[in-house]
Amino acid sequence: MTTDDEPTTARSVGSSHSRGLPLWAETLVLLGSAVVLALVIKTLLLQAFYIPSVSMEPGLQEDDRILVEKWSGWFGGEPERGDVVVFEDPGGWLIAGEVSEPGNPVSSLLGRVGVLPTGGHLVKRVIGVPGDVIECCDSEGRITVNGVAIDEDAYVLEDKAAQCRGPMTGSCDWSAGPVPEGTVFVMGDNRVNSADSTVHMCLEGETECVPGDEFVPTELITGRLWLRVWPFSAFGGLEGTDAFDDVPDRSDDAPEAS
Repeated sequence: MTTDDEPTTARSVGSSHSRGLPLWAETLVLLGSAVVLALVIKTLLLQAFYIPSVSMEPGLQEDDRILVEKWSGWFGGEPERGDVVVFEDPGGWLIAGEVSEPGNPVSSLLGRVGVLPTGGHLVKRVIGVPGDVIECCDSEGRITVNGVAIDEDAYVLEDKAAQCRGPMTGSCDWSAGPVPEGTVFVMGDNRVNSADSTVHMCLEGETECVPGDEFVPTELITGRLWLRVWPFSAFGGLEGTDAFDDVPDRSDDAPEAS
């Protein structure tokens, strides 16, 4: 039995009315907020990916998990030579093993909102920017950019069987460029096993190709490599490179993209 003078605290604490929302509704609000936050982060700041192939060894191994940053492009910043970038398939670049997505619907959903790493993109190093002419190769097997030989010992996978550092064409005698406006020329660090810009060039006498397909539109670039987050033993960012510091600017020579 109670009287009008007795406190009602014990009776009201824990009731759904005092909390404002029932537990199930609060849970939905929290989940919805987390999804929105993840989408904002994925859209504006960071996105997670996994490395689908061996094309970027030795720096990045197959199945590594990485974070890509997007803020460097907020104010019109363009990719620079030496950057490791992630980009959407320009068309026919990905092979079957690199386009597989999680079969689990939950994992697929989490990947879409940015909680889990996704695939379906390519990871390569920017070698040429608008106006650049890339040639293979000098007497030491090095590629040149605008006539300057590039020392890539710090990041290219050493392969004793390769005669040069641009062998995916089947030849060590080719050139590409000038790189058109709004595009870049990219190569993998594992030069003997990378389906990169060199594979999509039109070589002399070749007819089954489309001129210009070797260049990646910058609008397809998702972002620049920021951190490797898995495996934990290799956590951190890749070291930058000064290999291109002496390459002269040729942007005034860049033609319009086809």
